[in-house]
Amino acid sequence: MSDLASAPHETSPADYQQLLTQALDGVTACAPATAVWRALGAAGALGLLYGSSNTLGPVADPARLGTLLRAVDARGDNGTTLSVLVQAASALPILGSGRSGRPGAAPSPVVAAFGQALAGTAQVALAATDEAAAGSDLSGLGTEVRIEGDELVVDGGKRWVTNAGTAEYLLVLGRHHPGRHFTNFSWVLVPAETAGVTVTPATSHLLANSATGHIAFDSVRLPADHRVGRNGRGMAVFARHMSTERLAGAQWAVALTSRVLADTRERLLQRTVDGEPLWHNAAVRQGFAECLVRVAQLRALCDSLAETAVKGQNLSAGAVLKSAVGLTVDTVLARCAQLQGADGFSANGAQVIRAEAGVLGIGGGVTELMLAGVADMSEQLLAELRA
Repeated sequence: MSDLASAPHETSPADYQQLLTQALDGVTACAPATAVWRALGAAGALGLLYGSSNTLGPVADPARLGTLLRAVDARGDNGTTLSVLVQAASALPILGSGRSGRPGAAPSPVVAAFGQALAGTAQVALAATDEAAAGSDLSGLGTEVRIEGDELVVDGGKRWVTNAGTAEYLLVLGRHHPGRHFTNFSWVLVPAETAGVTVTPATSHLLANSATGHIAFDSVRLPADHRVGRNGRGMAVFARHMSTERLAGAQWAVALTSRVLADTRERLLQRTVDGEPLWHNAAVRQGFAECLVRVAQLRALCDSLAETAVKGQNLSAGAVLKSAVGLTVDTVLARCAQLQGADGFSANGAQVIRAEAGVLGIGGGVTELMLAGVADMSEQLLAELRA
């Protein structure tokens, strides 16, 4: 396949921001996430997102990734932002890891799907969380990928898969050998319309535009060329790109909390007690300022760890970022919800946004497990802090 983008670094940050603005201006506020994805792809914003690539797939440009997520978050639809984030930070890079082929050969299904996703004409759902194990126990998953002659056979099930209800392609992590060793797992590209695939919508009104659902695979048969990358490289590729997803989650967290803080400040300026705006109350200002400092700290952490995270060679970067998100987002949104009072329960109020933002403390690793990982790496982190 050709390069991801033609001379991607020739596009300045301002030009990329303008490209995103123009792409999204034509998408109505109530449009589904598929329309947002199509607009981003048609404008070339997805192709420009990946500044380079290596043997484990495309490498996102962290500044452009943050700019993309801020632009999508500004629409105020958390389900759509989640839909874009999972694809841009995880699904496409993992799918891109399987693009190699013989020069001059016809494009494989993996190459074709990757090209369609970059163009925005197809969505890809990352099907990793398994019905047979807790989300944090990927090596315990029960979904199997068997090799039978020149076919792959997929059996099992996946839960809480973002974009499951709208994606043309399902990127499925399964085991091809028993046991928990990291070489026992591979990725398979499953077209959503393949016989034996059943998608059930998740029973939740939160993050509605993320099209989250559960997927069952009943003896799903595919040609062998639907395997993504080399056999047994599934976990290695996933681990390589997990830090990028955690950076993306932190970047979204900054955008989301900043948006809610700005809305909260405006509400406090407009509501009055004895003729004075609530914003002038010293206790209110102090609580708000504490939230602002927390978000500023998270932004600084994103900036300092961005390059390390996208390179995927330092596990501590992703763990620290994910932990910081868990420690920041709910604290900030809880205070905003309190400051908004009854207004916080409105459709766009902080109470509802806080509930949807809970995904940031769960998806990709729960905060408590991330903190345990940080503790395990404490000697290394303390040495870096004292260097």
